[in-house]
This record gives sequence, structure tokens and C-alpha cells, in this order.
Amino acid sequence: MGNKDTRRQTRECAMQLLYEMEAQKDYSNEMQSSFLARLQQLRDYEDQHDPDKEVSNSIEKRYFSKVVEAVTSNLTEIDELLAASMDNWRIDRISKVDLAVLRLSAAEIKYLDDIPDSVSINEAVELAKKFGSEDSGKFVNGVLGRVKKGTTS
Repeated sequence: MGNKDTRRQTRECAMQLLYEMEAQKDYSNEMQSSFLARLQQLRDYEDQHDPDKEVSNSIEKRYFSKVVEAVTSNLTEIDELLAASMDNWRIDRISKVDLAVLRLSAAEIKYLDDIPDSVSINEAVELAKKFGSEDSGKFVNGVLGRVKKGTTS
């Protein structure tokens, strides 16, 4: 599995954790630890039942922790940035999937300088298309385009 694939898998796992945190309204480190433990159990199960299969859910733990920490530590600021970038939408009206994707990408844009904004936005659109509704990709792209403009002005 290449570095790009590993980063994509890691970003997907981070989005799933952020979704779970939002659904449970629990942004604690224990949620992250529990999620990583379940991920490890899944990896162990796959290894045990198909030893020839390449493990598909390995993640970059450093990036995973960094991006989740960026979101959880700056949640209010990220939500304010997202709200300012949306016309006629409130945070509580956005689907939890789209919100998790938007928070993840907004954190990358605002706090993780080593990730190009265009990469973050493209990856977010792909996540939204994969996990969200039919219109999620367009919605996420539009909001993040405004977020990018708002952080570079």
C-alpha cells in the first residue's frame, strides 16, 4: 500500500472517529483510544482469517492523532469558520457525515500547513461522495472553497 493510499485510509478513519464523536457528543481522548483499539481488533481479525491478504486498514498514527487533536482542540473555532462559510445553513442542520468531513478538512486547511489546501479539499470531496448523500460532494466542495478563501485573506 502506497503512502497516498495509507494517508487516504487514515483520513477516512479520522473522519469516522469524528463522526462517532459528534454522534455521541464525546470528544475525549478515550474515544480516540477506543476507536484505535477497535481498529486494531479488526486488523487482527483480518490477519487471522486471511493471512495472505494485505492489511487494508493500516493508518499513519501520527497524522491521525495530529488531525483529530486539531479538530477537538479547535472545535468551536472550526465550527465558527464553517458557519461563516455557509449561506443559509446552520451547523446543527448539516448531516453528521458531512460535518465530520468538513471539520477534518477545515482543520487541515487551518492548522496543518504540511497538507496543501487543494489536496485536503479534494480528499474531503471524495469522502463526502463515498459516505454522504448524493449532493454531499458539491456541498463540501463549496463550503471548503469559501473556508480556503477565508483563511488566506
